[in-house]
Amino acid sequence: MQNLSIVTEFVLLGLSQNPRVQKIAFVVFLLVYIATMGGNMLVIVTTVCSPTLLGCPMYFFLVFLSFLDACFSSLIIPKKIADTLHERNTISYEGCLTQIFGVHFLAGAEVIVLTAMAYDRYVAICKPLHYSSIMNWRLCGTLMGVALTGGFLHSMIQISFTFHLPFCGLNVIDHIMCDLYPLLKLACADTRILRLLVVANSGSFCILIFSMLLFSYGVILFSLRKQSSEGRRKAFSTCGSHIAVVILFFVSCIFMYARPPLPFFFDKFVAIFCTMLTPLLNPMIYTFQNKDMKNAMRKMWKLLMVLSDEK
Repeated sequence: MQNLSIVTEFVLLGLSQNPRVQKIAFVVFLLVYIATMGGNMLVIVTTVCSPTLLGCPMYFFLVFLSFLDACFSSLIIPKKIADTLHERNTISYEGCLTQIFGVHFLAGAEVIVLTAMAYDRYVAICKPLHYSSIMNWRLCGTLMGVALTGGFLHSMIQISFTFHLPFCGLNVIDHIMCDLYPLLKLACADTRILRLLVVANSGSFCILIFSMLLFSYGVILFSLRKQSSEGRRKAFSTCGSHIAVVILFFVSCIFMYARPPLPFFFDKFVAIFCTMLTPLLNPMIYTFQNKDMKNAMRKMWKLLMVLSDEK
């Protein structure tokens, strides 16, 4: 298959063309990227080095989520850091489609991982006696395979929307990255049907999954009436972290894809929040709210101190 475009590259206007703003953005983006990678790698290393955590399906999913967040940040932020150092920020046609594919592949996989984590909490709280038999490692591995497959299929559908679009000269994207709506605005063809398909494939899907997750957590919290005060406290702690992450991720996605594709002045800030701040906040939320994770980090830190003293 061959695309019909005569445009070989796109110009990204980014957050601002002001040199002073770009310098500030460089520092902020660099710090955010370092903190994001550090936080997510800390979650991964802490869980892998702790047999107690690694043996629990919830932390297995958390490691996978942190890995996706680290990949997500690496796909977007390094490019934005480099762009702040240049007056003219360009991305090739192939690079633009690759970025769209990567973003939607990782986001699609993350949607399924968050759903799997909600199911894990439902079984742990509502069916505790059957937890070990239901949430076995075969099911966990299958769910992660489904997440990767689902993300791949979702991103392929998104790419199919844009691959045959003709671009007849307009190549300036007023956004921080390549995405479907900014790209559809540049096409010299009628894209109304494609815009509806984007809403159906991304926006409606996000609303449906978000509604299901909120309902499932509502069922979980309702079932806590039958548990002891200590059980309720622990369940609220873990579920609170999950609910916070779900809201952060889905609200921004719904705003980006489930609304009419009209330009708003804060579109760029929503995109920054979704692609940069959410991967940064996720490990913080899980770390600060999770007693087991904090204990595992303390043990790992003490072990590192002992090893450094021996040297």
